[in-house]
Order: sequence, then C-alpha cells, then structure tokens
Amino acid sequence: MKQLNRKLLRELLRMKSQMLAVAAVVACGISVFVSMSSVEYSLRETKVRYYSDYRFADVFMQAKRAPEVMLENVRDIRGVAAVRSRIVADVTLDVPGLNEPASGRLVSMPDRKRPVLNDVFLREGRYMEAGHPEEVIASETFMEANGLQIGDRVGAVINGRWKELVIVGKGLSPEYIYEVQPGAFFPDNRRFGVFWMSRDALEAALDMTGAFNDLSLTLAHGASEKDVIQRLDDMFSRYGSLGAYGRSEQLSDRFISDEIKQVGMQITVLPTIFLAVAVFLLNIVLKRLVSTQRDQIAVMKAVGYTNEEVGLHYLGFAMVPVGIGAMAGTALGVWLGLGLTKVYEGFYNFAELIYYFRFEEVALSVLLSAGAALVGALSAVSQAVSLPPAEAMRPEAPVVYKPGVLDRKEFQKKIPVSVRIIVRNLERRIWKAAISVLMIAFAVAILIAGRYGYDAVNHIMLVEFNEKHREDLTVIFNESRPYSVQYDLASLDGVLEQEFYREEPARLVYEHRSRRQSITGLKTSNGLKRLVDAQKRQFQLPESGLLVTSTLADVLGISPGDTLTVEFLQGKRRTVRVPVGGVIDELLGLSAYMRIEELDRLTEERGIVSAAYLKIDEAKSEKLFADFKEMPGVAGTSMLKAMLESFEELIAQSTTASTVIFTTFASILAFAVVYNGARISLSERARELSSLRVLGLTRHEIAVILLGEQAILTIIAIPVGFLIGIGLSVLLALGLSSELYRMPVVFSNFNFIFALIVIVVVAVFSGLMVHFRLNRLDLIAVLKTRE
Repeated sequence: MKQLNRKLLRELLRMKSQMLAVAAVVACGISVFVSMSSVEYSLRETKVRYYSDYRFADVFMQAKRAPEVMLENVRDIRGVAAVRSRIVADVTLDVPGLNEPASGRLVSMPDRKRPVLNDVFLREGRYMEAGHPEEVIASETFMEANGLQIGDRVGAVINGRWKELVIVGKGLSPEYIYEVQPGAFFPDNRRFGVFWMSRDALEAALDMTGAFNDLSLTLAHGASEKDVIQRLDDMFSRYGSLGAYGRSEQLSDRFISDEIKQVGMQITVLPTIFLAVAVFLLNIVLKRLVSTQRDQIAVMKAVGYTNEEVGLHYLGFAMVPVGIGAMAGTALGVWLGLGLTKVYEGFYNFAELIYYFRFEEVALSVLLSAGAALVGALSAVSQAVSLPPAEAMRPEAPVVYKPGVLDRKEFQKKIPVSVRIIVRNLERRIWKAAISVLMIAFAVAILIAGRYGYDAVNHIMLVEFNEKHREDLTVIFNESRPYSVQYDLASLDGVLEQEFYREEPARLVYEHRSRRQSITGLKTSNGLKRLVDAQKRQFQLPESGLLVTSTLADVLGISPGDTLTVEFLQGKRRTVRVPVGGVIDELLGLSAYMRIEELDRLTEERGIVSAAYLKIDEAKSEKLFADFKEMPGVAGTSMLKAMLESFEELIAQSTTASTVIFTTFASILAFAVVYNGARISLSERARELSSLRVLGLTRHEIAVILLGEQAILTIIAIPVGFLIGIGLSVLLALGLSSELYRMPVVFSNFNFIFALIVIVVVAVFSGLMVHFRLNRLDLIAVLKTRE
C-alpha cells in the first residue's frame, strides 16, 4: 500500500484547496458540537455541585409570621430530611454614589457560622461577628456593580427605622444564581442586591423574635414532593402561608435550568447542518475524482490491487480532510467553550463556573466526522470498487444530449450563447444543482437564525419597555397599604402621575390542574401600564373575570368562558369561582389580571394597594429619590430606564459573540459550497471551456459561463435560505421559549440584508479565486486529454 499512500498524498496536495474547504466545514460542525456539549455539561455539573456543596433546598415556603415551634411539626412530616427557618425582608437602600434608591433583600443567617440550607459562599471578607448587628455579607454582583469594598457602609430603612449596614463579606448563594428583584425578569445589579444578616439582628429589627416568615427544606430520597407541599399548606395556612412550592418553581433555578435545556437543543441542530454539507461536498468531490481516474483504477486492478485496497485508497480522500477537520474542530470547540463559559459567568452567579472538557465529546465528534466521511464517500468508493478493469479503461460515456428550453430556434438569436450553455448545464444536472442550492441556502439560514435571537430580544424590549410600561419608577410597599397612600405620594414634589395596583397571591384551580399565581388588580389598562400582547396589540380588562396570559391558559388547560376556582392565600383566604374573561399573549412570565374593584369584592378587603407606578419630573428627581430612600413602608423601587440599560449591556455581550461565530461559520459554509462547486465544474468542463477559447471566446466570456452557473445557484439559494432561516428560527423560538418568557417570531430587515451581503461577498470572493485558476488554464494540455 506504500505506492497508494504516496498517490493519496500527491492527489490530496493537488486538491488541497477543495479538501481544506471540506475540512473547514467539518471543523465548524464539530466545534459547535464540542463547545455546546461541553458548555451544557459544565453548566449542569457546576449547578449540581453548587447546589450540593451549599445545600440548596428542595421545597420553599413564605408566610406572614409563623412561630418557631412549628419547626418540630415540619420535621415530623414524612419525607423531610432537613429544615431551616429564616427571616427575609425587602428594604430600600441608600448606596454611596447612587442617586436613585436601591432595593435590597435581607436574609437571616445563623449568628455563628455553621452549615445550613441555602448557605453562602464567601468570596472575600469574613462572616458576621456576634454582637455586631450592623454587619452584613453583600452579594458579589451588587458590590461589583456599585464599586463597593469590604468595610463600606450602606443605609437601609428596616421596619420604618433607618439603619446603617457595614459590609464585612462578599458572598454568593445557590438561591440567587440569577439575581433579580422580586417581580422582575431583568437583572439590575446596581439597584438590587442580596444581603445576609445575623438572625438576632434581623429578628430585633423586624420584631420577629421567636418567629419566621420563610421556610426551606430538603427531601429524603424517594419522598413525595407533592405530599410534603400539601402538608405544609395545611399546616401553615393559619400563619399567612403563600403556598409551598418545589425547586422547579424557584425563580433562579428556573432560569438556569431553562438555559441548560436551550444549550442542549443547539447541540444537534447546527452540527447536523454542517456535517450534512460535508457529506455533500465529499460526495461530489470524490465522484468527480473517480470519474477522472477511471484509467488509473483499471491499471491498479490490472497490476493486482484488490477491490478492498482500491476502496480504502479512495476512502482515504474522505478520511484525511474529515480527520483534519475533526481535530481542528475539537481544538476550536474547546476554545469556544471556554469563551462561552466566560459569557455565562456574566449572566449567572456561580461560586465557580468550571469548564469541563470530556473525552466523551472528542470520541463522539470523531464518530460523527467518521460517519460523515463514510456516508459522503460511500457511493464514490462503491463506484470505484465495482469498475471492472476493461470497463475502466474506456472513457466514461458522455451525457445523452437533449435540446434544452433555450435551444429552440426562437431563442437562439435572442439569447447569448453563454447563457444558453449555463442553462443547458443546469438542466442536465438538475439534482446536483438543487442540492447545491440547498447547501448554500443552509448558509443563508444559519445567518438568519444566528441573528434571530437578537431581533427577538429587541422586540421583547420594545414591547416591555416602550409599549407595555410607560412609568419612570415603580414603588413597592412592604405590605398592603390603604388607598389613602395616594395622597402621601401625590404630596411629594416631583411626582407628576401615579397609578396603583394590587397583587393578591392565589392558587388557580381548574379540574385536576392548579397553579400558584398572583392576581394583579388594575384600575385601568390604558394608564402607565398597558396590557399589550406580543404583536403590540392593546387589550382591555374584561368587565368581569380574569384576563390570563396564553402560557398560563395552556398550563391550566383553560380558554375564555371557563370558570376557575380561585383560592386566595392571604387575608380572609376566601375561595371563589371566577370566569375566564379573556386570554392575552404576553411575552414575559405568567400573569392574571382583573379590575381592582372586582378583586376587592372577591377578597372582601377593599381599598388596598400593593405598589404604585409613578411618572416623575426628571428635574426634581434627586430630591424625590432622597425622599424614597428614607420613606418607611417602602420595600423597594425599580427604575424602568435603569433596568433597560442594564439588560442592554448584558445582551450586547452575548449578541456580539454569537453574531461573530454564526457569521464566520456561515461564511465558511457558503465559501466551501460555492468554491467547490465552481472548482468541480471547472475540472469537469475544462476541455469544453478550452475548446470554446480556441473557437474565439474571450476569457471574460468563458468566466461568465463557468461562474454564471454558480451565480445563478447562489441567487436562487438566497430566497430559499430566507425561508429555511425563518423555519429554523421558528424551531429555535419553540425550543427557547419557556414559562418565564416566550420568544416572538420576528425579523428585522437588517437581518435579511446582512445575510444577503455576507453571502454575496463570500460568493464573489470564491468566484475570484476560481477566476484566477481559469486564467491560468493550459489550453494545449487540456486539449491533449482524451475524450
């Protein structure tokens, strides 16, 4: 086999540009597979380890005020392994260097450090000391966003009293991997942070001695989560329980779990496209190689090489470039995986996000690439092996000529010869042309789908921050307030407009389905907050009943006209029957709305509000913010503009990285298809083109014949690629959507223009490379070749 190996090496060097194109396509597919697989595994394993090391709970419950003695009853529940009671409070903060009021969540910790559920990872500093009630551990993201250091002080209004907190540690918790203000979806790390405070200090500040308002517990192996939750609900209903829930409903865990699922979905889609293109390229390259080396195959068999040896020889033409692509793709995948891991560190707060590189991914990538090589080479190798020596010595039978569409007499004088030649060649190889169009279209589709996420997020931001919310500031009260609080806010200098709403926690039940869900009571749907769906259509509150989001309707299996059982979870805890008055397709979260007057009637508690939307005078904002920082009864505030800026900053980082990756890979894919198609066409038609040159056609006319075919295929592929890209984006939207958010199927004009420009530039570049080879065509040498 030494002679065949030398021949293989010599032929590979001669075809190096085509083989490198194949290797590049394989490398792209393998790199996506390796990077996404490793990132998905890294996120999953990091989450599991983080949860285990810091004892993240399985079940959670919030209550108004429950006595500490109830913990013994909880421990007696069958299936409960460990229990921890806490005190949690949301407060307004005065942060040095920040004009606006910030919000903080105070979470109690044991006075002396010991292992507990939902423990804190201490990145820097120390634990709180006994006898120092002002000491706290602050979340790392909040400290970094505000430039705070160990020893800095932050003011807080706790239970109506001003208190200065001293930061002694910088920490993180598995409970807040995704750290957002309660009720929000977008992080604003500068204006919201979590603070861990000693239990004694928080008990004293909130008058909660011997009581708790937050419960966490872990389950024994094999325990029924549903049964435990039911027992907790029965046990704590008298203490203002808002309903126990499992880890799957915990906000932070839902975000990171959805992210892991989304990464896992991308493992299959893109690698499949790239490897399919590699199969196509290998097939057409090797088929052309076998057809041009029929006489060599005959000689090899005549001198004694077996069918197996000849087959392995031609299989090497597939295995070598694919092997190179697999190695390069694995290395590139590791590099991309490390980079993507750093991007995820900006979104999610892990104690340590470790990048795991597994040899299983390498082995699987090798199998995938080898499979692509075998599939791509199968028909060509079978053709080489099946050729008898005598048959192989004869030239390949020419294609049977049939007059084409443009070969009719009425077209011969009207249409140039070059155009008729192009159309004739496409007609004779219609399936090859169709597959070439499909492969180029895949490149266009990847560009469309690669920027789809950017368009979708922009649409979400437009709907949420421009159409739906028009307030400047949201003020959240630490407990329900009488409607007379409007006069307090109206008296503040700088408040231009105010609008109140009520949040009432409830359990919605329909047949055998139920869901913990707050009902939002609104005065109007045309005020500072409007009810707007994904298509920016405005909805009105129904005269009676609930207006629910489409996702909540799907969860409960309800439609307009059905009647829900609503179990209110605080106050008089009434159970009522409420009709479904309408369904709205909102983009974020699960929501249920009704008129605030009807909510008052159903709960039998009138004139109560939970929060207020405010429109403020920017010129007087500084004084107004100072008032809010010291106002008792305010649990927190959120600024729409600040939240938007924070979200845009995070999205910009991930969007830039994904756009660069997708654009590069799609460009490689398009170049490989167009360039290989043109090179093979040049190889197949070299004698024909040389003959035309001898007959008097210029180099420009010859180039038009050769490259015009590729140009037509590219032009046809662009709209096909647009359609495939839209379809691929729809699949992405379905895969990326969850209960927390829905990805709208929207596209900007720039998306399609960008894809068009990239494909045209790549096609022109590959055409120039082929044109350069065409200019160097040796007419005499080509014409000496036999028919």
